Amino acid sequence: MNQERAVSDIELRHGDFAVRVSPRGAAVTAATFRGISFLVAAGGPDGAMANFAMVPFGNRVEGNTMSYAGRDYAFQPNTADPLYRHGDGWLSLWQLEDSGSEHAQFSFSRSADKVSPYAYLTRQEIRLAGDVLVLTLSVENRGEAALPFGLGQHPFFARTPQTRLTIAADRYWSERPDHLPDMAGPVPDDFDFRSEKLLPQRWMNNAFEGWNGRAAIAWPELGMQAALEADGALERFMLYMPLDRSDFFCLEPMSHLPNGHHLPDFGGLAPLAPGESLAGTVRIVMSGLPAQSEGR
Repeated sequence: MNQERAVSDIELRHGDFAVRVSPRGAAVTAATFRGISFLVAAGGPDGAMANFAMVPFGNRVEGNTMSYAGRDYAFQPNTADPLYRHGDGWLSLWQLEDSGSEHAQFSFSRSADKVSPYAYLTRQEIRLAGDVLVLTLSVENRGEAALPFGLGQHPFFARTPQTRLTIAADRYWSERPDHLPDMAGPVPDDFDFRSEKLLPQRWMNNAFEGWNGRAAIAWPELGMQAALEADGALERFMLYMPLDRSDFFCLEPMSHLPNGHHLPDFGGLAPLAPGESLAGTVRIVMSGLPAQSEGR
């Protein structure tokens, strides 16, 4: 019974917002604005997560190995995927440190083991403030040596036939067959959302750089829109759109590139000495669409 209570979701409410969060992964499991879902439960080990934290870094590690400061390190797969993926936080039970009607703060700590050489303390706060959902994630190196750290958020945004996206980037990474980044280059037309346009009907699993931390999503059929704001620590993003689901897409603010451990300058991963920390905040500002924009 205690264990069931420990993993029970927490309901947050403020104004037009209703958000449900879980100690499992410090994840958002549902989020509505004016009674309409803008995040979709489609991720995590059992598909019940609408947003989860990526920590101590996001995405995959090529070969499940890395070298840093003259030392070699190894990972073990943490899901059915052959490569270690998205860190440990999304698979773990976090401790609830503080909560109220409009916020919840969780923490999770781990020691290095055969699955990952990372030892750290991480905190995730989910807060409602006005018409804003605020996600604040931090990680502190609790290991004995410096290592390259990263973090990110993995929201699953609702997708409708008329969903429109606005987001600008300077550089795009193509994708290898093993879902790792391949080559960097100019943003192709299909992936260029500098001006608002419909999401393409195609597979997408790509990283982008040169981002100012701003994005806009419009759902004309639902009469609402979101303005996403990520702080300077989260200067890259991923776009993910599967072929087997048409009800969501992922816009993932990240501090680094996927597989950064094998890229020049570690792809933006931050070298943290023992006791040093990295933090990043994502704000999702919800509002109604102007009447003339609805259903266009």
